Amino acid sequence: MQKNYKNQDPSKLGYRMPAEWEKHSATWLAWPHNKETWENIGEVEKTYLEIIRALHTGEKVNILVNDANSKDSVKEKLSENKINIKNIFFYVIPTVDAWIRDYGPNFVIKKNNKSKIAFNHWQFNAWGSKYEDLKRDYLVPKKINEFLRMLCFKPEIVLEGGSIEVNGNGICMTTEQCLLNKNRNPNLSKAEIEQHLKDYLGGKEIIWLKSGIEGDDTDGHIDNIARFVNKNTVLCSFAEETDKNYDALGENFEILNSYKQNNEKLRILRLPLSEVEYKEKRLPASYTNFYIGNYAVLVPLFQNKNDKRALKILKSVFPGRKIVGIDCRELVCGFGGIHCITQQQPMV
Repeated sequence: MQKNYKNQDPSKLGYRMPAEWEKHSATWLAWPHNKETWENIGEVEKTYLEIIRALHTGEKVNILVNDANSKDSVKEKLSENKINIKNIFFYVIPTVDAWIRDYGPNFVIKKNNKSKIAFNHWQFNAWGSKYEDLKRDYLVPKKINEFLRMLCFKPEIVLEGGSIEVNGNGICMTTEQCLLNKNRNPNLSKAEIEQHLKDYLGGKEIIWLKSGIEGDDTDGHIDNIARFVNKNTVLCSFAEETDKNYDALGENFEILNSYKQNNEKLRILRLPLSEVEYKEKRLPASYTNFYIGNYAVLVPLFQNKNDKRALKILKSVFPGRKIVGIDCRELVCGFGGIHCITQQQPMV
């Protein structure tokens, strides 16, 4: 029997959201199929194959597919690309789109009992009701739990996984542009939203950055502008003075640079932004949309002058992990990156 949803907050039961660099048991993906999101779906599939290739030797890769035919097709593609499927597992759970970071389960573990794992099933309204058909992906975590049979908490608040970033040590980052947007939770105050983050993520302090980057239709997700790489270090996107993002990203940098926890400042490193356009529209091509696997860090590349610079910076902050650059020019045409299509399940 599937365990009942609990409406009480997990922090009171001792749960917290681990940092992404903490050990995973698996990474979850939803196989891409929505041709309205990506015109060149074949190239996006190639990107997925490279992501799976980089991850599957270090942790399980769980893939959602729409049906048995899709499962067989993906298996065939993996075989053709000489990717061993021993550590790859398939779940026939239909999805409308592939953005599992935002609608998927948000896993939490018990602070003093590492064998206890649960997840938050946040409400999902497709980024402020921008895409009516994509709202159906709200049901995906419940479908996943028919297999996992975990304790599940159900916060009464709209939130996407890409809008929050934690260091596993009590700090959560988010943006005012997203979580205070009236298209998410119009009846909640900033203080009430902050309390939800503390209650369901096990955090103590919230860092509110201002706004995200141009071209990001999520209303400023944090994973496109600032990411923790350890409990005291943040990589923060910056732009050149000629870039329209210059002022907004500069303001975010100053907020982070002035923040103190226990009288200790965070270490803030600048990560350049890339400029990519598609059909004369600016795309959210951000290097902070990387994903931290057990053995590898997957970094989006855009065949841009800043690719090498971004890889060098990531290598300096993850000395124990392999840095894998992945061409995301086709992926970002759907307005997302590697972090947006992955969801980590912590090891217990």
